Amino acid sequence: MRRRDANQRAGRPVHHRLLTLRSRPNGLDHCRVGFAVGRPVGGAVVRNRVKRRLREIVRALPIASGHDIVIAARPPSRGASFGELRQAVAGCLRRAGLAAGGRR
Repeated sequence: MRRRDANQRAGRPVHHRLLTLRSRPNGLDHCRVGFAVGRPVGGAVVRNRVKRRLREIVRALPIASGHDIVIAARPPSRGASFGELRQAVAGCLRRAGLAAGGRR
């Protein structure tokens, strides 16, 4: 059986009903965040609204530096309110140990 290195463990996904968060250390002094919002979420207008909301949520939350993060929206996110999305992102960041001041 092959042993996983630290980067593979760090890249484990954190799931929520509305989204999935994956992260990896990037060796930089800042965070990079990407968003994946596919067609199952909805049409172009809906996908863009979800991306705008996620960008604003990430901009406002304190995130530990030195990671690349990908947030993938799941289909139920199309009907979620801003507050529900914010709670989902904050919870996933906490569980992944990426909330600034949280465990690592």
